[in-house]
Amino acid sequence: MTQTAIEPLTPDFFDPSCPVEAVPVLGSRKWSWKIMRCLEGGPRRFSELKVPLHGITAKVLTESLRAMERDGAVSRTEYAENPPRVEYGLTPLGRSLLGPMDVTCAWTREHLAHLLEARAAYEADAEAQTPA
Repeated sequence: MTQTAIEPLTPDFFDPSCPVEAVPVLGSRKWSWKIMRCLEGGPRRFSELKVPLHGITAKVLTESLRAMERDGAVSRTEYAENPPRVEYGLTPLGRSLLGPMDVTCAWTREHLAHLLEARAAYEADAEAQTPA
């Protein structure tokens, strides 16, 4: 079986103009959307996923992948090799979320300044109302 090589993931993989952390609708897990973007180009090994996911621990990545597998968005494939190899990939259900993710990122790029202003105003108001 011939495998097609895909580009390696790099530490600067994520486009800074789409700050996923600022998106108000992230799904059930903080890292899910970033993991899905990493898997968009094809299956990846655990160690490959860690490269662009700055700040994620192995435990959290494992928990996130398991939750995404449970929800049907990610598949886990084990290969009977020595040493064993495991790859994660998007399922058709997971791929169906890429379009809505693109729309959400575009919305965020367009409205990020307003979103951040609203958050700052809310926090300033809440701080002003807190008794000293």
